[in-house]
Amino acid sequence: MTEAQEIELRSAGCDVIVQEHGSGASRARPVLARLMRDISAGDTLVVVRLDRLARSVSHLLEVIEDLAAKGAHFRSLRDPIDTSTPQGMFSLQVLGAVAQLERALISERTKAGIRAAKARGKKPGNPGVRTRAARNRTLRPNGAGTSCSAEDSSRKSQWPEAFGHL
Repeated sequence: MTEAQEIELRSAGCDVIVQEHGSGASRARPVLARLMRDISAGDTLVVVRLDRLARSVSHLLEVIEDLAAKGAHFRSLRDPIDTSTPQGMFSLQVLGAVAQLERALISERTKAGIRAAKARGKKPGNPGVRTRAARNRTLRPNGAGTSCSAEDSSRKSQWPEAFGHL
């Protein structure tokens, strides 16, 4: 978390500030999980920006639904979402509708691409992934041995995630 993010959260009245280290793209977020477990009715989860909480709209909506089920609210300081207000809930619902449309369009395009590939006699999917999987099976017969490559470890972000709690 940057000093500027901490100042913003404190200025917004957050009395508890937690920080998640690691990739925001990963849903394996132990600090967020603990915060979601401990948050109570009437509390508000505050983030500086939406992308500090979730990298996908579906994950964002899942977190907000979990908060609503507990009677808690959500607020993003730099985005027009505050679920304790009618306007914030409206913004969230519009965002959710757009996300649902986006998922449906992606699904349609994916299915059309698979049908087209099969019609041309091609295997669906990413050929690079199939090649790497075949190579790994060749290098490690019977699935023996596992290791983390430099490529895998380089995907981990060093940017911490910041969450405030009012």
